[in-house]
Amino acid sequence: MKEEKIIVPANGYLMLFLFLVLFFGSIALIPITKTGWPAFGIITSLVLAFGFLMVQPNGSRVLLLFGKYVGTVKKNGFYWVNPFYTKKKISLRASNFDSERLKVNDKLGNPVMISTILVWRVQNTYKAAFDVDNYENFVRVQTDAAVRKLASMYPYDNFADEGHDEDITLRSSVNEVSNALEKEIDERLSIAGIEVLEARIGYLAYAQEIANAMLKRQQATAIVAARHKIVEGAVSMVEMAIEELSKKQVVDLDEERKAAMVSNLMVVLCGDKDASPVVNTGTLNH
Repeated sequence: MKEEKIIVPANGYLMLFLFLVLFFGSIALIPITKTGWPAFGIITSLVLAFGFLMVQPNGSRVLLLFGKYVGTVKKNGFYWVNPFYTKKKISLRASNFDSERLKVNDKLGNPVMISTILVWRVQNTYKAAFDVDNYENFVRVQTDAAVRKLASMYPYDNFADEGHDEDITLRSSVNEVSNALEKEIDERLSIAGIEVLEARIGYLAYAQEIANAMLKRQQATAIVAARHKIVEGAVSMVEMAIEELSKKQVVDLDEERKAAMVSNLMVVLCGDKDASPVVNTGTLNH
């Protein structure tokens, strides 16, 4: 495979001076000479004018001579090249690409909406110009394909209750998923001489048809986790209360009364509403 060839053409300002001398000198010789040489000089100068080339910073020009690759000009400046060269402009600036929101299935088969933000630039002008048909369209298509593949490799979220205890998920493992996405896109775009500067998930959500159900599931999971912590703390508090009462001999409780006390304390501590105290003016049993 032919590789990129960097060239530095002739100074454009020197050739501009020669062009002006030839052009205006030929015009000045028209009334003096009666031959066709001044006209030949004018035509020659006009042909030479097609060789002027300007390259802006972070820009490049790919040069072709009748279909043959000659080289690439990357150094900014004003140059002159063969007037018969075909000059193809390729920008070397970093470009942003925000993909459309795609509906794909994650690892568990749940439909999700996902998009990516890609920062890229052309690194090899030969590959970008000749190894693919349209490198900008190639970036868009391959990025969408990489996002679809990535979404199928990881679950949207971690649902340990179903036995899917995944370390990396699309929602929580932002850095790991972004690194995997960047690597996948970079491998796909290397054929076109494209360098991936950054790739990350721009939008991620469940598809509309299951969004409500998954939201309720997440809420239920959060409630169960909170209740687990509440019960865990309540048991410790009840245990501490019984130990302190026994240690300080505040009251002598048999097993039945301990069970009643534990039941009452657990109701008070684990209830989601404020307890309404009841004053007992009789005995413990009535």
